[in-house]
Amino acid sequence: MEEVVTNVTLCTTDVVFKQANASSCWPSMPGAGPETVIIPVLFGLIFLLGIVGNTLVLVVLGRLPSGGRPSRSATNIFILNLSIADFSFLLFCVPFQATIYSLPEWIFGAFFCKWVHYLAMATMLVSIFTLVAMSVDRYIAVVHAKRSLCIRSKRNATLGVGVIWLLSLLFAIPVAKHQALLSGHQQAPNSSFCWEHWPGNLAAKQMYKVTIFVVGYLLPLVLITCCYTKVLYHLHKKVKNISRKSERSKRKTAQTVLLVVAVFLISWLPHHIITMWAEFGQFPLNNTSFTFRIISHCLAYGNSCINPIIYAFLSENFRNACRQVFACKFLLQPAPADKLVRIRVENFSTTHSTTNV
Repeated sequence: MEEVVTNVTLCTTDVVFKQANASSCWPSMPGAGPETVIIPVLFGLIFLLGIVGNTLVLVVLGRLPSGGRPSRSATNIFILNLSIADFSFLLFCVPFQATIYSLPEWIFGAFFCKWVHYLAMATMLVSIFTLVAMSVDRYIAVVHAKRSLCIRSKRNATLGVGVIWLLSLLFAIPVAKHQALLSGHQQAPNSSFCWEHWPGNLAAKQMYKVTIFVVGYLLPLVLITCCYTKVLYHLHKKVKNISRKSERSKRKTAQTVLLVVAVFLISWLPHHIITMWAEFGQFPLNNTSFTFRIISHCLAYGNSCINPIIYAFLSENFRNACRQVFACKFLLQPAPADKLVRIRVENFSTTHSTTNV
């Protein structure tokens, strides 16, 4: 029973959660409750929004004309990597999690039990590490503008993306090692479930959970907050232009920074609360905790839906690029050749200029 209580990873078999308390939480056996329909539909809507949003970003950035300053290419590389990571995370996590609430057991076999969870963890970390890299990129661009062109090169950005993927894949290895297809649960002896199995190694499991919490949430949150705080401080103290337009730009920058930090903080906090609670306490199994579990799922998945909006669609240049890429000659006249948008998806610039470049 202890394994059931502690198995609360992001893509976990919550059907075991339900079976363990079927008598006290649900009126009938798993598979008959309203959550078997409502939750997959809710996850499906989140999945659809996230896939569409990230696909649009991938299509627009993929069809942009090459060239431009190296810093703009570097920024686009990070945006592209973020969309790939969020797209992959939704693809590897949401559909399988939805089936867990709809079906009484894991039906995808031992191979998918390991690799779906491994890739979900890896792509989650890639997304988070990329957000950190983008905050550092913005800090360098604004605070160290004179040196930014040589630092924020396309080569360095590509190297950074490679390091991000390597670290994420390495950090996720314990998930592939300890995720297993098991059967013989006391209330469902003929069913198979996919859960974490750390036989006789509780200390190692707890150490790994703490490591993921620190590396995948606490440290990124501190770095993102510090970088954007320094950006705001620089704009407030160093920008001498006190015109009304400049004040509006700085106010808009502050609002965007607060949005970025708040979204990251709120999206992942419930998931890590549950994880730490389960590892170092007694996570209750009741209707309230089940609802909290669903909320944590929705917020975590929702982060991959909101990222394209924050880091791409809020940019006027990106919206102009969307019009350019999806212009239909019967409905919308394409931009003249000498005014084609060469996008720079660069948030938190010193002026928030909307001039196409």
